Amino acid sequence: MKLVCAVGDVRKITKVVTDADLATFETGNVHPFYATFALGRDVEWACRQFVLEMKEADEEGIGTFLNITHKSPALLGDTVEIKATLTELHGNTVNCSFEVLVSDRLVAEGTQGQKILKKEKVDRLIAQIRA
Repeated sequence: MKLVCAVGDVRKITKVVTDADLATFETGNVHPFYATFALGRDVEWACRQFVLEMKEADEEGIGTFLNITHKSPALLGDTVEIKATLTELHGNTVNCSFEVLVSDRLVAEGTQGQKILKKEKVDRLIAQIRA
């Protein structure tokens, strides 16, 4: 693991809320808002930017937790900015806090965690689960 990031570092991504990001289930669309599950996926991607910078070729990141608190909705077509801040870097633990904004309006905030593991360890975990 390359120690090229430090606590307090920030990574940002932006995206436009699309139909695929809405709260839609087998019974149909619930509302035209950015769904929690889509938000979770995108927050994971924003926080993963740290892992991508720090992992070696024989390593991979694996999520350990995700906590999201919605503060206001983002609508279909809104451009959201996800700001991930590195809050803990200890051993192979990479934890972040995040804010999701539409312009200056806070849409969501929370925390996300990952560990950087050797790919062979990830493969062993998969084999143990499948056994």
